[in-house]
Parts: sequence; structure tokens; C-alpha cells
Amino acid sequence: MNRPGSRAVPTLRYLSATIPFTGHYIDDEDLHGEDGGPTGGLTWDGRADTPHEQALVPLFAPHEFANGSPGELAARVRRALYSDAFRAAFSGPGENVFDDPQQVIAWLAMALEVYQQSPSDFYPYSSKYDAYLQGETKLSVSELRGLALFNDPGKGNCASCHPSARGAIGSLPRFTDAAFAALGAPRNKRLAVNRDPAYYDLGLCANGRAGLADSEDNCGRFKTPTLRNVALRKVFFHNGVFHSLQQVVEFYAQRDINPARWYPRDAAGRARKYDDLPEIYQTNVVTTPPFGGRPGDAPPLSASEVRDIVAFLGTLTDGWKPRPGGSD
Repeated sequence: MNRPGSRAVPTLRYLSATIPFTGHYIDDEDLHGEDGGPTGGLTWDGRADTPHEQALVPLFAPHEFANGSPGELAARVRRALYSDAFRAAFSGPGENVFDDPQQVIAWLAMALEVYQQSPSDFYPYSSKYDAYLQGETKLSVSELRGLALFNDPGKGNCASCHPSARGAIGSLPRFTDAAFAALGAPRNKRLAVNRDPAYYDLGLCANGRAGLADSEDNCGRFKTPTLRNVALRKVFFHNGVFHSLQQVVEFYAQRDINPARWYPRDAAGRARKYDDLPEIYQTNVVTTPPFGGRPGDAPPLSASEVRDIVAFLGTLTDGWKPRPGGSD
């Protein structure tokens, strides 16, 4: 318990429809035959393809469960309170699953994967926005304004990466395109790894998949998370640098027009933009709205518009129920 991690913990909800990682994703419905680039996979950098693979990552990570080997983890499962149930579920006739540590790990990961397929726990689609899409409630005036700003390509432009509309077959939106983007998040000085000025988390190009490290275009990109239940989160972006949703939306609106608010200054007093990414990769950073502009320009989102977007994002929290008396 003395080895801190270097990334914020991503949600495990709404991953059931995530495709395995591909370097060239084409969706005729949304992209009209265009190559959407790297898409899919699990974790911030897409290194795992299935919940089965993803479950093994924290089990052996030194800064998480820190199991040193399959044998060590299998021994812990054998000592667990559920060991009898595990043996009964996964041992064949005349077998004892604990005789094979590798098989123990395989079944353990499978059990976690199956658990993550539980709709009520992992994809309930029970937010106020889901009720709104199904005609069961109305959004407030502020929430409706926020939704319009969220979808407006010239304002929030959020739906370009976090689609908010139903799918072609009427499916409820997951609020992520599962693609990868470099957003230029400021360096998080609270992270122990960042005490080394030469350390950078390069995301997609360092996920261990063959060929990705060969392309500089992949460096600094991280998977677009779902915005469902985002109002419940306490840290944001891959490095956890921000701690409020209001701050995140303000960063989107002001990153390039007021960089001094978000980034440290150099010896000459100038803001060092994109300070958590080596200069050679900084051209990968997204500059489409609401990003872009020059210092001193008017922000694409006013203070009240930022509040409206935050209000709308609050409608994506699961477990919503109408208030007594019919007031939402």
C-alpha cells in the first residue's frame, strides 16, 4: 500500500458494447465510410480487448493488488471465504481446480467478466436523460439549454466524441465514441511519477500493441470515457488533474484563450501549454471547438453556458426517480 498509481480509475460501467481495439474503425452510420482511426479496447490506453483481459490488469499491477504470480493469486483465492463455492463451480468431475494455478486465474477472470455483464449493476440506463428520451419526464430549462450546447458543433461540441442521440436501432446512447484523443490536460503535480521531469504518460502509443509506438500521431491520446455518471466522479482526465465537473468544462472553453489559468509559466512568464506532453507530440492535441482561439479571445462558452452544460451532465446519473408530486 505504498506504491501510488499514475492514472485516474476509469469506470467499468457501460463497457458491454465496446469493440476490441482496432487501429482503423469505420462506422458507416456515423463516419460515412471515413476512417475513424484507433478505437475500442478497454482501459485509458486500450491495452485490453475484453473484460476478461481487463480484470487481470489490476490483479497483477504492483500499485494495485500486487500479486507476484498466478500461483500467489491462486493461493489467495484458495484461502478466500468463497473458495468452496469457487471449487464447486469450476472443478470438473474428479478434479480440483486449485491444482492448476493458471486455470484458477482463467476462471477468476471469467467470473469477473460475467459479473460485469449484469445490467442492473453495469448498464442500467436509469438516468433522468434516459427517462427523457423515452418520454417519461421533461428536462428543466437549464438542462435543455445544456443539452443544446452539448450538441452544438460551434459551442460545446461535446457530442462529436460523446454522442447523445439514440442509435440507428433505437439504442440508448453510451456517451462515448470509444476513440482516442489528446486533450492537452495539464500535468498533475500530485502524481509521484511526475516528480521526474523526463516522465510522460504517452497513452495510446505506449500501450504495448505492435505498431502503435511507431507512429507519433498516437502519442498523448487517451480513450474517450463515457459521460454517464460523470457528475459522481471526483477526479477527471487520465491523470486526475481536475476535481470538479465545472472546472473541466471551463478548461474546455478556456484552454487556448486563457492558458495561464491552466498551465505553469516559463522563465519569461509565458504559459507552457500542454506541459504534460513532449513538444514533439503537441500537434496531436485537439483544437476543434470548444478548443482553439487565441489568448484574449472571447470564450466559446459563457459562465452561464458552462453551468447549463454541467446541469445537463447531471441528468446522466443512474438511479433517477421522479420527485413525489410529479416535480422533476
